[in-house]
Amino acid sequence: MKSDFIKSKNRIHLTPGDSVRIGREILELSQNQLALKCGIPQSTISAIESGKINLGVERAKDIANALGIHPAVILFPNWEIKKAS
Repeated sequence: MKSDFIKSKNRIHLTPGDSVRIGREILELSQNQLALKCGIPQSTISAIESGKINLGVERAKDIANALGIHPAVILFPNWEIKKAS
């Protein structure tokens, strides 16, 4: 029954940089390979993954396109839908 459903809790907090790194690692790409695919310098990819610089929407679009995912997966890794009151 639907009433038996218990929503799982988030156990980890992901940053946009974590999402980029995870997506890259799932595809077994190095930072250099991702840089070539999306046209963003490897040093910038590294800085994004380590949280030293903000990702930005345009970079997120370029990286998401290279990874074959929607930019929202990168920009909003911890998005949770709230029930309407």
